[in-house]
Amino acid sequence: MAGLPELIAVSAVMGLSIFLSLPIVMSRRITPMISATLNAFAIGILLFLLGDIFSDIAPFLASSQSYLTIPAHDAIFVAGVAGAFLFLFLAEHRPSGQRSFSPLSTAAVVALAIGFQNLTEGLVFGSLWSAGTWAGLGFFGGLVGVIFLGFFVQNITEGFPIVAPLLGRSRSVVGPVVGLFLIGGLPTIGGAVVGFYWNSTALDILFDSVAMGAILYAILPMLRVAFRPAETPELSYVKQRLTYLGVLAGFLIGFAVNAF
Repeated sequence: MAGLPELIAVSAVMGLSIFLSLPIVMSRRITPMISATLNAFAIGILLFLLGDIFSDIAPFLASSQSYLTIPAHDAIFVAGVAGAFLFLFLAEHRPSGQRSFSPLSTAAVVALAIGFQNLTEGLVFGSLWSAGTWAGLGFFGGLVGVIFLGFFVQNITEGFPIVAPLLGRSRSVVGPVVGLFLIGGLPTIGGAVVGFYWNSTALDILFDSVAMGAILYAILPMLRVAFRPAETPELSYVKQRLTYLGVLAGFLIGFAVNAF
């Protein structure tokens, strides 16, 4: 069975596939309308991720003995979602400065949320790798290969939500975006290494619930940008419709990628 070095290499490819979206989102040909559409597209992806992450947690919350959920797992879930959301709320509304998050701060929140999600994905991937679920089948013939392909493609789409708050800025943001992509992608490797040796249901619930709380908070400033009026009534009309269609497209593409 392949060991830890191979796992690190494969999980790095999986997590850092987020960089494949960089040429698109950093294109100099992005107009304000394209920027607004990509922002809406990113909102749609994040909305899908909320449902997707919860679908991973839900089986852990349900009890096999009754129709009730497991109180200890419920407590971890609520603490993770509420803790992440309230931490960001208090950080933004601290008494020393009543300013809203900057675009870079919003992008960092999204990157951290995706990083927590990818950490959990890495835990799952590492534990399956350690169990040798693909032994004798070839890498892409087993469950590990299927999960790799799913996470690889999904991570490509996650670059859009991270960079969306920064689109349309006058100065170069390539440097910050590279750093944010590393925040979003590298936890996959760390999670895989930890999962290779040890994993638990409580960790999966905690990291996924923290990701949900952060995503939920990060969507709010992105919605403010999405529905901010454009320079003229005519452009506002176009922007509004592009926003609606962009959110729908992002959600459906998130679904299609997950189905793949």
